[in-house]
Amino acid sequence: MTDLPPGLSALADRYDVLLCDVWGVIHNGVESFPEACQALVEWRTRHGPVILISNSPRPSEHVVEQLDRLGVPREAWSAFVTSGDATRTLLAARAPGPAWIVGPDRDLPLYEGLGLTTAGPEDAAFVAVTGMVDDETEAPDDYRDRLAIAAERGLTLICANPDRVVQRGSRLIYCGGALADLYEILGGEVLMAGKPYKAIYDLALAEAQALKGGPVDRARVLCIGDGVITDVKGAHDQGLACLFIAKGIHGEHAVGPDGRLDPTKVEGLLAAERVGATHAMADLVW
Repeated sequence: MTDLPPGLSALADRYDVLLCDVWGVIHNGVESFPEACQALVEWRTRHGPVILISNSPRPSEHVVEQLDRLGVPREAWSAFVTSGDATRTLLAARAPGPAWIVGPDRDLPLYEGLGLTTAGPEDAAFVAVTGMVDDETEAPDDYRDRLAIAAERGLTLICANPDRVVQRGSRLIYCGGALADLYEILGGEVLMAGKPYKAIYDLALAEAQALKGGPVDRARVLCIGDGVITDVKGAHDQGLACLFIAKGIHGEHAVGPDGRLDPTKVEGLLAAERVGATHAMADLVW
């Protein structure tokens, strides 16, 4: 059974390093969560490094400005690793392409300095996806016909954001992972480096080792996240402990009408994906 601690402080004697998800745990894309941010500040001040580990498709240095704008204090984290950071290796190996690039202009820093050329699905050598071009209005099916062309040509799709949806304020917005799912349905091959895949955890643990100035005991690393198929599965597959934040992306499917954690619902969510979480809380608090 999953342990249900009252707050992060109850786990302080068990772990030395936190690998903490961002969207859904410390902000919702519109505002930050003060109690969650303060919990990370307390951890970092009293115990050890906090590595933010995000499925953002942009390199981490291009996401820090968003954290600042949303009011996430710099004191809440020690280092930042994104799916974009991990994905650049996959993209660089396929330069100069050409690549059919799918995503909004804000994600273009992902490709800077890689020497890639671009083309449409009829002429590209591979597909690179960060999300919908306009995630406020578009859905994966809007891309079905063009993705079918690429799949029929046998192109590999590299997805820089494995998240299927993300909560923006009170709304759920489709992400790159939803396009990757459709591409696989169409018979295409998909590669990803973000959560739940190994590459992003290797980067995060390397950051932790550099901050600690020596080896990191994986048994004393705690992953924190709200996505069962990304955060929890990633920790599970890497043999790392996980604190599941139930009121994030899964919302009412993990809590009761009173907003409190519902252990039965949590166990059902985890069992459906054949994963386990070491701990669970409704919200991240100290």
